[in-house]
Amino acid sequence: MRLARALEDKKYDVRLRDKLVADKKLEHKDVESYLKNLDDDTNRQTTTKEAEENK
Repeated sequence: MRLARALEDKKYDVRLRDKLVADKKLEHKDVESYLKNLDDDTNRQTTTKEAEENK
């Protein structure tokens, strides 16, 4: 059961996603929908320079 849950959690991981789409176990439209529904975290981003200055 744990393996099934882990695979479900990771199915959109880029390392698995392309294989799942190629094997027709995941549809491209599902991937597109997932990507469109991700939260926008641009307000939390930092640059390398900002990170270095904050050390």
